[in-house]
Amino acid sequence: MKSVSFKKDLIGIQEELLRFAYKLTANREEANDLLQETSLKALDNEDKYMPDTNFKGWMYTIMRNIFINNYRKIVRDQTYVDQTENLYHLSLPQDSGFESTEGSYDLKEIRRVVSSLTKEYRVPFSMHVSGFKYREIAERLNLPLGTVKSRIFFTRQKLQNELKDFA
Repeated sequence: MKSVSFKKDLIGIQEELLRFAYKLTANREEANDLLQETSLKALDNEDKYMPDTNFKGWMYTIMRNIFINNYRKIVRDQTYVDQTENLYHLSLPQDSGFESTEGSYDLKEIRRVVSSLTKEYRVPFSMHVSGFKYREIAERLNLPLGTVKSRIFFTRQKLQNELKDFA
């Protein structure tokens, strides 16, 4: 592919790539950074692009791979490996996160309230507490994002009302 044609195609797809980057990152600045990194990588690897193939697909693949690699790097950097003798840091007593037992909710009571909810509220809330993002819950349950958010909100309200005596 001629360099001029390649650059013209690259410029022409920037808006679509930015939307895709925003879908991946859900952050405008990170999306711009991902778009820039993708464009630079495409320019660096222009010689590897085969003419008369799907340019858009090639660009989306580059962006997706960069995003995945960056994500893995972040996870790897945040992972702490205890290399002390006898695993000193892992053997330390773990703080439960509560100041005292008087200030914490009774876990059995929380489970009772959550299990008394209908499935349509219990499942999204349990997934959210387990660490799923709203978008992931919506995709897995095939629900609109707003529905997932409202169900989790209403579940939190119900928990607060039911457990106000324990506070």
